[in-house]
Amino acid sequence: MNINENFDVSPGKVAELKARIERLRVDLRLVEESFIRGGGKGGQKINKTANCVQLRYPPMDLVVRVQRERKRTVNRFLALRELVDRIEMKVSPETSERLQEIERLRRRKARRGARGRDKYAPAAPSDNTGPTS
Repeated sequence: MNINENFDVSPGKVAELKARIERLRVDLRLVEESFIRGGGKGGQKINKTANCVQLRYPPMDLVVRVQRERKRTVNRFLALRELVDRIEMKVSPETSERLQEIERLRRRKARRGARGRDKYAPAAPSDNTGPTS
């Protein structure tokens, strides 16, 4: 796979992706790239063009398919970024931004659930069962 191609995204994003690839020591020669027809909405355009990008990385047995944009070059960039995210989650989970975001969302949901339980929990029964004489 050639990363020096123009991806139709900002040069800063490409530079950041290259830095992550270098840091994780991903061998791009092992990445198998194929273009397939996508699915979903789009009608004739979807049926005639192969702008869905599929990347395979056999050393870690990862497969990524991306068809978010209409341009194949943008889909290639997004697929490579997704592949690097998944590699980072396996190789170095403590530095993975995606895992940190998932953890942040998990904590936020836990706080919301606790607030809801506190707010809507049934009142505890009192010990006053009536007059005792």
